Amino acid sequence: MGPLQGFKIIEVAGIGPTQFCGMLLADMGASVIRITRPGGNDTGVGLSGKFNLMNRSRPSIPLDLKTASGVGTLLKLCDTADALFEGFRPGVMERLGLGPDECRQRNRRLVYGRMTGWGQDGPLADTAGHDANYAALTGALAAIGEKDAGPTIPLNLVADFGGGGAYLAMGILAALLEASRSGEGQVIDAAMVDGAASLMTLFYGLHAAGIWRDERGSNFLDGAAPFYRAYRTSDNKFVVICAIEPHFFAELLETLGITDISPRDQYNRSAWQAQIEIFAAVFAGSTRDAWCETFSGKDACFAPVLSLSEAPSHEHNKARNTFIDVDGVVQPGPAPRFSRTPSAVRCGPDESPGACRDVLSEWGLTADEIFEIDAGRAYGSE
Repeated sequence: MGPLQGFKIIEVAGIGPTQFCGMLLADMGASVIRITRPGGNDTGVGLSGKFNLMNRSRPSIPLDLKTASGVGTLLKLCDTADALFEGFRPGVMERLGLGPDECRQRNRRLVYGRMTGWGQDGPLADTAGHDANYAALTGALAAIGEKDAGPTIPLNLVADFGGGGAYLAMGILAALLEASRSGEGQVIDAAMVDGAASLMTLFYGLHAAGIWRDERGSNFLDGAAPFYRAYRTSDNKFVVICAIEPHFFAELLETLGITDISPRDQYNRSAWQAQIEIFAAVFAGSTRDAWCETFSGKDACFAPVLSLSEAPSHEHNKARNTFIDVDGVVQPGPAPRFSRTPSAVRCGPDESPGACRDVLSEWGLTADEIFEIDAGRAYGSE
């Protein structure tokens, strides 16, 4: 079901942020179809079949956009679509004859989303890049890591998924909402560098106020503070403490039985290193699981640091079904949650183009056309 049931969205397949955006929209019930290259591998990281999790909840159909018939077929799909999004470099879709002008000439209500690293214009617009490149240009990458070491690469969460795919999805939804009132679609320029910069808004405010030092590992949210930091336990695992507020810090001290740290010194930077050494010695005295028992029911902002293999088995994640099993593959479930129109994984990320046949039927494809797609014939070919 999902809150986006009834909306039809075309995803011109790409990797990373556009995949993530398509997953979010499809999990929320939109009828999304992924347009892939015939015989191509668009995963970028060697994933295939049921393990390419961000391709779930929607079918993929091969369509050769370098042919007139392929272009014509995609334009025909635009006639009844609510939105289309793509992740090519600026100008690629225009050269194919599938730019915003051509697509929206067929359907004025069409929302056209564009996902790039650097944006549709600017000196770097045509330059190749990946997540850390975009994060680097915003100040985000420089702010993450230990004080006396280089920047830490935060997976590809900051620009690809946070500043990229999630912002593109938000932009598409906002434009669809506006189009429902105005009757006119519009073009969304979703640049990962813009999104990553937006995610840094708090820190630019703190820096302007003189609260945030412009150096890694020196601030209360970057691991420098003893109350916002991960600590090693006796079994060589880790726990993390995030006791930012004074009353949480006081409970942390009480729970640990620490009396030689004054709660009044929580934000005394000159005392931080000595406090870190005290906390580190205490946490090193017991196992991670023992600390979980000690902090059970306490408001000290404590959590165990779990691995990918451990997280799905945690009691809280199990109680909320945060992780689900699809085709034998454990994976995060849809988010966020809706009380009346719950999201769901519509189908696994099957490589078969005819997967999620109900979605293809919603787009008006006949049983014979779906059979041809399953047989490996490019949709819309002559």
